[in-house]
Order: sequence, then structure tokens, then C-alpha cells
Amino acid sequence: MAADYDLLIIGGGINGTGIARDAVGRGATVMLVEMGDLAGATSSASTKLIHGGLRYLEYYEFDLVRKALKEREVLWRMAPHIAWPLRFILPHHKDLRPAWLLRLGLFLYDHLGGRKLLPATKTVRLDQAPFSQGLKQLFHKGFEYSDCWVDDARLVVLNARDAADRGADIKTRTKCVSARRDGEHWTAVLRNLSTGEESTVTAKAIVNAAGPWVADMLTGVVGSNNTSRIRLVKGSHIIVPRLFEHDRCFIFQNGDGRIVFAIPYETDFTLVGTTDVDFTDDLGKVEISKDEIDYLCKAVSEYLEKPVTPADVVHTYSGVRPLYDDGAKDAKAATRDYVLELDGGAETPAVLSVFGGKITTYRKLAEQVLAKLEPFLPFKRGVWTAYAPLPGGDFKVTGFDEQVAALQKDYPFLPAVFATRLTRLYGTDARFILGEAASLDDLGKCFGYNLYEAEVKWLISREWARSAADVLWRRTKLGLRLSREEAADLETYMTGYLAEQTGAAA
Repeated sequence: MAADYDLLIIGGGINGTGIARDAVGRGATVMLVEMGDLAGATSSASTKLIHGGLRYLEYYEFDLVRKALKEREVLWRMAPHIAWPLRFILPHHKDLRPAWLLRLGLFLYDHLGGRKLLPATKTVRLDQAPFSQGLKQLFHKGFEYSDCWVDDARLVVLNARDAADRGADIKTRTKCVSARRDGEHWTAVLRNLSTGEESTVTAKAIVNAAGPWVADMLTGVVGSNNTSRIRLVKGSHIIVPRLFEHDRCFIFQNGDGRIVFAIPYETDFTLVGTTDVDFTDDLGKVEISKDEIDYLCKAVSEYLEKPVTPADVVHTYSGVRPLYDDGAKDAKAATRDYVLELDGGAETPAVLSVFGGKITTYRKLAEQVLAKLEPFLPFKRGVWTAYAPLPGGDFKVTGFDEQVAALQKDYPFLPAVFATRLTRLYGTDARFILGEAASLDDLGKCFGYNLYEAEVKWLISREWARSAADVLWRRTKLGLRLSREEAADLETYMTGYLAEQTGAAA
């Protein structure tokens, strides 16, 4: 009997959706199940950087850094609406790493990854405008280098969208409660967490991309005796009102050997992070601690003229990184590279588990996962994702401003801030949301700021949004803009609209 699917993927984070997109594009039949929302855990809680990881050079992780650096411009080309270049300022702190060591690290950083579009490192004066703004006067010299930014949660959703458009079956709020080998196939029981209904599917292979739950999935669901250990490390961020007016980011060294970023965020804010704390608590309740808030405030205040205090924090978020336990003493030293473990194959159906990884290298991870599964699955083509844009990203990397201008030309009623936001989130797909609208009123009810009914309906019908949190904190970042009352109004609207859609479908 033929299996329902070639591949069942458990986990709707960046690795799971990236694998789904790549596999279905090669001709495999794919189902992905996610027990919550897409990017509902770790994949929406990153520092949102596509970067090589400058500090990993100190741990001699040259292969990881090289692999990540090469991906920066690939991902920028794939999704120029949600990814773009940033320039980082690394101040020289005379009591920490010497200037020669910083220069050497940045020289390697410039030359390891085949950089073509991003500008090279240069030395800058920090006692002159614009970089002197906000910094303590004791910092005179710094180094400016390149990396890229990405909207992490949207990167996940766009991979899922592209996978679905190519034929993958994406099921959110659906949990795989058991999986057993049944001859040449897996038989898996899936539970719809919204209705409680269960169904059974079969697959030739399973990918366990459950993130922090990867070990639980192996032992509790798949029934494997795998003894590989996972190290759960919590990273937390704080968001504060904008700390400086220029568009550069800062990377600050700390006395404990870690670094902290201060990055312009959503126009009016600054994102500060991250921490590295071993995590042993409930994965369903991942929150920043008072100690972490104090740590991040103290870390940036070491460099800034005006101290940042816990009272300045307007929002926080935390995520747990599922790192492969390589025995490192400190959480900050644990490897960020991924490890892929294959169980079965040849005579028994395979399960491949993903440990660790970085959002920057998700696409390469997907290619390596499928290389391991290729002997068991009917692929019709080879690697392909590097040159295929994600939905909405079919324009040149330098063409963002042109896209905004063209959108305003075709929809002259759009304020510049609104047109820019739509282009940043949806790229060329913004036109599908706007449709034939000739005025803001044609977009339906406004829930606050510039979030209209037309966009909410698109997020429900095309991007699996099912709650106000899905919309406000993952599909957009308008949770920073809408009041509690406005968010509650959105929740009420979505509940009613979804009930209507379910009734109509029945």
C-alpha cells in the first residue's frame, strides 16, 4: 500500500518549513504539522539577524561562520522585502579585547564568506557625529562591518506559503501524538488541538524538527532509544524606546565575554539582546527573568551616556534554543551548528532529527537533511532554493524604495508609512491584499494604527493566522502599536470571522 506522503515533518519553525519547501519543490509529497502557530516558539524569538556570528570565531567555529556568511546574500536575494543589509558599530573597549584582535576577527569575517554585495569593514571615529550620539565620551574608535536583518517569523511563514503553493499540506495547531513503524512506512496519529479530532496518516520518512521538543518527540512519540543529548539555552530580548537617531546598530562587548546588540527596531524602538541561560523549566512558559532584564540594561548602559533601566522596557520576548550538547561548560560556548541524526533507512522507515541550528543557515540545513533522505524518497530534481524568491520577494535587492513608490502610485490613498509597512511585510503580494481598493474605507474596519480588515483576512486565509497574537506579534509587529482594547477587538473579530468561515465550509 502506498504511503499518504513521502515525508511527514514535525515542527513548524524555520527548519521544518524550510525542509518542507525544499522537499516539495523536488517533487516529494509533504505534510508538515505544528502543534501551535508557525514560528510560535524559538523561530520568532531570535535577534532577527542573518549573520555569520562574529563571536563564534573565538571558539574556532570557522566552518559554521563560513557557512553562515555565505548565506547572508543568498537570503537577501530570496526575500528583499523582509531582509536587508545593516551596518554594525563595534566600539573598541580598552579593558576588553585588544584592537588588533578585533581587526583580525573582522578581516576574517570579511573574507570567509564570499561577500559580493555587502560593504567591507572600516574604522570609524566614535567621538564624531553621527556615532557620538548617545555614546559615552570615553569611546573614541570603533569598527563598522556588515551583516543582514530578517523578520524571522515572516521568513518562516513565507517558507510555509511557498511550500503550500507547491503542494505541501501545512497543518497548524495539529500535534503528532504517536508514530510507529509499520512495514515500509510510518503510521502517525495526528490530533487537531482546536477540535480534539484525531486522524491517521502514513509516510515513508519523518523529519523531527520539533526544536526544543526534539528529544521529547524522539523518545515519547517516535519511541526511539536515541541517547543524544540536547542543551536548552534561553535567549531573551528587551525592546525600549529608540536610543539613537542614526541607522547603525551597535554590538557591545561585555566583561563576561558575551556580546549584546542594540538594533534600530520598528522605526521608534531599539531591540537589545540577547542572553544565554541554561533552561530546565516548562517549555510552555518561556519568559525573561528580572536578572536577564537587569543584565541587558547594565550591558548597554556600560556604553551609553544615558543609562537604560528596567522602567524603559516596553516589551520583552524569550526563546529556547535547542542546541546539541557538545559538553561546553558555559551556555555561551555551546556550539550553534546543527547536528542531523538519521535512525533507520534501507530496510526500516527513517526518522531524521534536527538538533541545533541558526536561522541564517536554515536553507543549507534543509539541503543537508534531504541529502541524507535522498536514498529513500522519490526526488525529481536537485538543489534549487538558492535562486528562487520567496513569496513577494520577486524584485531586485536594491529595489525596495521603488516598490514602495510604485505601490503609492497605484494606490495614492496610502500614506507613506502604511505603504512602507505593507511592502516590508508582503513585498509584491501587497497588491493582492489591497486588490481594487480606491480608498482606505475600501479596506474595511481599522483595528488600530494602520491594520485594516483586508490585511487580517489575508493573514487568516493565506498565512494560517488564527488569533490576535498570531497577527500582532508574528505576522506583523503591531503589538507594539495597538492598545489592549484594540487587540481584544481584533481577537473578537477573528473569532467571529473564523466561525463564519467554518460554518460556510460545513
